[in-house]
Amino acid sequence: MNYSAQQLEKFTTDVFLKLGFPPEVAGIAARNLVRADVKGIDSHGVARLSGFVRLIKNGRINPNAIPKILYETPSTARLDADSGIGLWTAHHAMNIAIEKAKTAGSGWVAVSNSSHFGIAANHAELAIKNNMIGFVMTNASPLVAPAGSIEAYIGTNPICVGIPAGKYPPFIADLATAAAANGKLEIAQRKEQDIPTGWVQTREGNHSTNPNELKEEGTLLPLGSDVERGRHKGYALGSIVDILSGVLSGANFGRWVPPFVSFLEPSTDIPGKGIGHFIGAWRIDAFDSADVFTSNMEKWIEGARSLQRSEGIDEILIPGEPEHRMEAIRMKEGIPLTEKVIEDLKKMDKDLGVNIEY
Repeated sequence: MNYSAQQLEKFTTDVFLKLGFPPEVAGIAARNLVRADVKGIDSHGVARLSGFVRLIKNGRINPNAIPKILYETPSTARLDADSGIGLWTAHHAMNIAIEKAKTAGSGWVAVSNSSHFGIAANHAELAIKNNMIGFVMTNASPLVAPAGSIEAYIGTNPICVGIPAGKYPPFIADLATAAAANGKLEIAQRKEQDIPTGWVQTREGNHSTNPNELKEEGTLLPLGSDVERGRHKGYALGSIVDILSGVLSGANFGRWVPPFVSFLEPSTDIPGKGIGHFIGAWRIDAFDSADVFTSNMEKWIEGARSLQRSEGIDEILIPGEPEHRMEAIRMKEGIPLTEKVIEDLKKMDKDLGVNIEY
């Protein structure tokens, strides 16, 4: 069944309002969650709303959070998010980075005491709208085994860079540093499908196609999957994200990053707080004329698209282009939700007294 973006955004906003969020925070958080579905990233959209609701009810997310800057310079800040919802906290942090970039050329914000922030691209787009380059990272609960290990230590830890591209849709590279995001496993579970070899390993360290492997003490693999395909590179990238998002900010890091599921309690044996993000904005004209950059960025895209294609490939796509195209389709035709997700939303409808069928 298909739902419009407006319908899902209103429903999600109403859910957050019922749970005590201020209207502005509820609206921004809802929009950032639904935009994942709009872009075709169904693993990070309203399918995760029930998880957020459980964390809020469990006291792990503070609806009335008041983020506080603990330390800052003209171009940097360290922000304590006060256990706020990451869907809004990262938006707030990017706005701080943008304001610093307006005067200092670039702005950087290290965030602690936050929670899951949805897809990184949403926050990078804020910088793009200000004709800046956006840079967004977050650490996540430990599901990924470092290269050569059978124990999880780092998260899927995405990196996103968003770049204005003139007359073309912006270049947005938003990628997990694991072979696959956990949400891809959740989609396969709902559809009762196997996953590709190279995404996960068993607790003994063997490859598996079972989407439920993490429930049986298996782990996700780093980007690259194995020695021959460069798993050390994915491990290194994920570690960089964890260090900048967690160690630098004062958030939890490594195996101590709190889980998204509400039934597992966060670790209390280290001084870090919550999930961490590392967010930045570069002003393009701090390096060169914005017009020169835009012209060259357009040429870069045209050059990539003109390359000779592999057999069976119709076109060379630019990072962010598939999501841009999906957005055009789903804004017109609506967002398809699985029966399991619809069932979850209707349970919230019943529990909280909000109506998805307005």
